[in-house]
Amino acid sequence: MSNLVAMDATHPVPHLASSTAEKPRLGAVLRVASGNFLEMYDFIVYGYYAVYIGKTFFPAGSEFASLMLSLMTFGAGYLMRPIGAIVLGAYIDRKGRRQGLIVTLGLMAVGTLTIAATPGYATIGLAAPIIVVAGRLLQGLSAGVELGGVSVYLAEIATPGRRGFFCSWQSASQQLAVVFTALIALVLTGLITTEQMGAWGWRIPLLIGCLIIPVILFLRRSLEETAAFRNMEHRSRRAGDVFRVVAANWRLVLSGMMLVVFTTTSFYLITAYTPTFGKQALHLEPRMTFFVTLCVGLSNFIWLPIAGAISDRIGRRPLVTAVPILALFTAYPAMTWLVSAPSFEHLLAVELWFSALFGFYNGGMVPLLVEIMPANVRTAGFSLAYSLATAIFGGFTPAISTYLIERTGNKAAPALWLMTAAVVSLAGVFLSRNARRTTSG
Repeated sequence: MSNLVAMDATHPVPHLASSTAEKPRLGAVLRVASGNFLEMYDFIVYGYYAVYIGKTFFPAGSEFASLMLSLMTFGAGYLMRPIGAIVLGAYIDRKGRRQGLIVTLGLMAVGTLTIAATPGYATIGLAAPIIVVAGRLLQGLSAGVELGGVSVYLAEIATPGRRGFFCSWQSASQQLAVVFTALIALVLTGLITTEQMGAWGWRIPLLIGCLIIPVILFLRRSLEETAAFRNMEHRSRRAGDVFRVVAANWRLVLSGMMLVVFTTTSFYLITAYTPTFGKQALHLEPRMTFFVTLCVGLSNFIWLPIAGAISDRIGRRPLVTAVPILALFTAYPAMTWLVSAPSFEHLLAVELWFSALFGFYNGGMVPLLVEIMPANVRTAGFSLAYSLATAIFGGFTPAISTYLIERTGNKAAPALWLMTAAVVSLAGVFLSRNARRTTSG
């Protein structure tokens, strides 16, 4: 179809070509990435304190039941992401990249403040978990289009031959959020007791996120609209038009979703789930697991731009094919080695290996996903594919991993979930070729 952009870095991309006349500025990248940093911080910080949130809002007969309720609420936010992707994605494809990124930031702010300020179950009863779930769903609505909106914006301001490198800063900014979250956790665990953390300390990181929002909102308001969007021909003006084109390209969205499965599963396994896994399964000190998470964030931050630049040179597909195969051969042996002799050093080594797998896969996957989407529904299509993968696989990774360990008695079981994701994404790599040939819009 004429609207479809090329799938490989070595081919011209017609609908992104207009952005080459617009010399991208470092300031634009920093402003759009700063908002993505805050969105991800506000969204994942819940996972770091899931144990405490569970005890505050979801008291149950056992610690496992309380934790599972908390983690299921964490995952519930991802169920809203496909809705946010299609509704807010259609809004961005009609109204512009800049305006949409401002709206998503506002929605995330409301959701985060709701969770941070809600009294516990002991104070207001059943209303407490209901309000927290509502706040989490609002966060999910916002996050559903944030990644797509930022990725498309960066792709459309990229210089020729460097789209992979520019797109990598969407994910790289998220890693700074991981580092920032872990740093706050390290400081808090050093300043207050476990009892204080459970009573009120877990609220502090959420409130910090709320306090940063006005600054980021100011930065995003100064963004310029991309030349690619301004020059887009036959731009859809009605939401129904966007929905129709996305529906017509369902094979492409499905294969795109499968492509994303490995990146979203590996990301949440090595970030949001690490503090819970280290504490509950390995019985390590919280400060150790938070420090490992901090190192993972730094490692991700280093690998992502490198992988994005490599994908600009050799193409996207070599990376997105090789990495899942490596994961299939190494994930379970690595995890088995870790749980056979749990220690800070072993946890760090395994997590850094998984970090390298995530970084190299994501560095090729994100620009590939941008490139295969039709220009007039690029944000909606990208966001829907990403959000479906996160809703089905990534967002429930902490809950599923916890359940697998409890059900099987095998603490290495989370590796089986990662291997499943690798198989799905490998299938997506091959299916995306055929989907491109049959796509219409």
